[in-house]
Amino acid sequence: MIDFEQFAKYSKPGPRYTSYPTAPEFSDSFNAGDYEEILKSQDKNKKLSLYFHMPFCRSACYFCGCNVVFTSKEEKKERYIGYLEKEMQILSRSLDTSREVLQLHFGGGTPTFFDAAQLERIIKAIWQTFPNRAKNAEISCETDPRFLTKEHMSVLAENGFNRISFGVQDFDEKVQREVHRIQSFEITQNAVDIARKAGITSINTDLIYGLPYQNLESFSKTLEKSLELDIDRYAVFNYAHVPWMKKTMRKFDETTLPSPKEKLAIMRYTIDFLSSNGYQMIGMDHFAKPTDELFLAIEKGELHRNFQGYTTKGGADLIGIGLTSIGEGEKHYVQNFREMSEYEAAIDAQILPVMRGLRLNDDDVIRKAVIMEMMSNFKLNIVNIEKRFKIDFFDYFKDDIKELQVFIDEGVVSFDGDFLRVSGTGTLLIRNICMSFDAYLKKAQLRRFSKTV
Repeated sequence: MIDFEQFAKYSKPGPRYTSYPTAPEFSDSFNAGDYEEILKSQDKNKKLSLYFHMPFCRSACYFCGCNVVFTSKEEKKERYIGYLEKEMQILSRSLDTSREVLQLHFGGGTPTFFDAAQLERIIKAIWQTFPNRAKNAEISCETDPRFLTKEHMSVLAENGFNRISFGVQDFDEKVQREVHRIQSFEITQNAVDIARKAGITSINTDLIYGLPYQNLESFSKTLEKSLELDIDRYAVFNYAHVPWMKKTMRKFDETTLPSPKEKLAIMRYTIDFLSSNGYQMIGMDHFAKPTDELFLAIEKGELHRNFQGYTTKGGADLIGIGLTSIGEGEKHYVQNFREMSEYEAAIDAQILPVMRGLRLNDDDVIRKAVIMEMMSNFKLNIVNIEKRFKIDFFDYFKDDIKELQVFIDEGVVSFDGDFLRVSGTGTLLIRNICMSFDAYLKKAQLRRFSKTV
């Protein structure tokens, strides 16, 4: 049982830890030359994970924190495809594109805002550039059910896509009107049916709690309705309210946002509800059926986390392609330009469109391993960390462990033999717990992050 009044005190700005160090630490002193040097030096036997950013949407969803370009002009999409093709050509000068591709993901924006023929052109260009696709590759696409056709699904299925993610957020009509995304249950059900008939066996649904006018009663109805979809995975995200970064979020009356206490109650109910209906909590905000590979990975302590979320495909170098996309290796992060004009200008000059990045130092690499393992598996194998990095864990992190003491006293964190473990209740505070190991927070402007609860 949770004392919601007590735990609400932990509601403060903090990272989501899709990376460590987090994106605000990226530097614009890292340039295309630095990235080319890294690509040329990478282990040619290491597998690749590819992320393609499809930035276009027809209209704004006011809750969205993604990098999006709003347009209804067909020529903009055609022009963008041409630049994706050019970027892959430039990449191939520095990157060994014959390396095995373990993962491919289309994110957005709305990838299925491109029509079926346009998607086919993009996919064919990808496999021409990266011809070595692993037999067990995870090939996925984010979709908006409002913009999905049988033709889209035919192209995706015929080209090896095996996982689809549908954005839902909430089925409550009042919430939908407020966030400017009207999407009936019937539209979503139709999209799921299209995917199933095309042979897609892994379907994910995104929900968001913390939106205007949501409460425990209304969100419980969304959960109950979603069960009718019989999907394989849920991603249930805590709404990141950052109006100083995203102008559309300023449209919300902040008095209509649920309180930290209400959000904790919603999340606690969600965990109980999905657990009692055959799903297992995976990482910070995901749920999967026991037959899903994410569930099997967490059972073995082999779940991984990157900018694409939770995955079983760890150990690959992530290559980000397209506007504002992010790439990652063991010791670097890199991000493309956010502005289309700068992105296009770099590619026209035959330069990789790098806006900023970061080379990780030894301490970054150690802390990244600790934070990502805890974010993924809610526990840390201390002995493995000591062997891998040749450190004494309790000496190296003595100051960080002092900051953990408050969570130890609460009974949500414990040291158990060779493991640091987070309790079931502690999973709701995993961002706060991981912040104890973050060496950058002492100097960070915390306002740039969304609240942890």
